[in-house]
Amino acid sequence: MIDFLQSIFLNFRVVDAIDILVVTYLLYKILGFIAETRAQQLVRGIIVLIVIFFVSNVFNMYLLNWLLRGVVTIGLFALVVLFQPELRRGLEQIGRRNFAVGNSFRNLDRDHAFDVVEELVAAIDDFSATRTGALIAIERETMLTDIIETGAIVDAQISVRLLGNLFYEGSPLHDGAVIIRGDRIYAASCVLPLTEKKNLGRNLGTRHRAGVGLSEVSDALVIIVSEETGVISVAENGELKRFMDLKSIEKMLFAVYMPQEVKLTDQMKDRVKQFFRRDGKGGDDHVEGEE
Repeated sequence: MIDFLQSIFLNFRVVDAIDILVVTYLLYKILGFIAETRAQQLVRGIIVLIVIFFVSNVFNMYLLNWLLRGVVTIGLFALVVLFQPELRRGLEQIGRRNFAVGNSFRNLDRDHAFDVVEELVAAIDDFSATRTGALIAIERETMLTDIIETGAIVDAQISVRLLGNLFYEGSPLHDGAVIIRGDRIYAASCVLPLTEKKNLGRNLGTRHRAGVGLSEVSDALVIIVSEETGVISVAENGELKRFMDLKSIEKMLFAVYMPQEVKLTDQMKDRVKQFFRRDGKGGDDHVEGEE
């Protein structure tokens, strides 16, 4: 036994350590992904079948062993069909990062980025105050071209007035989401995928489920304003944060548009203080019955 361990230690290479770390990381991510989807119950069933298969093999239970072999063969094809959405989501998460080309907001200068953030925050503040339902998705590394194709191309400069017109209840484009690409309102009335999570809360409707659904399959920052209560929520990485205030929204937007300069300069802090001194309302009141 000692000789065996010494042999392993002497022949152990740096590449072997990297190999072990990579496999460990992949297993960790796969288990984490399984825990977040319907596949969790499926994996438990598969483990039970594997145990029964080995037991039948040890005790020479030929009929049961033959039956389980057939189940495994057919089951592999059934898994691809039944869990196609989960498999697609996992592959999208693996290929999410785009290392070659960054999105257009990376090229914005500081003053222009601040103006864009200010317009977005002002629009969200207005939606919250007037209880106007809104669903805004800000594209990051994951391109949302397939989502954009479900709506209408706008490709206009971001402004409070235009966003207000798009989400006005009488507007033909008020249903669905607005997609922000860089410093432009790129599309409106877009259809987002709905999440299948059961723990969002019974008082949350389609708008919130759509926001979380898009954040599960992309790295987009999705901002949701409730039509019923004016409460502001943010969906990111499959998680929903409720009762957000305007200052928190602003910090998130600066992290998107100015990732290298998250800390504001003194001049920008003064402008932020002036903006929030004008109206510091958020969405902190908890009210049931949201849509």
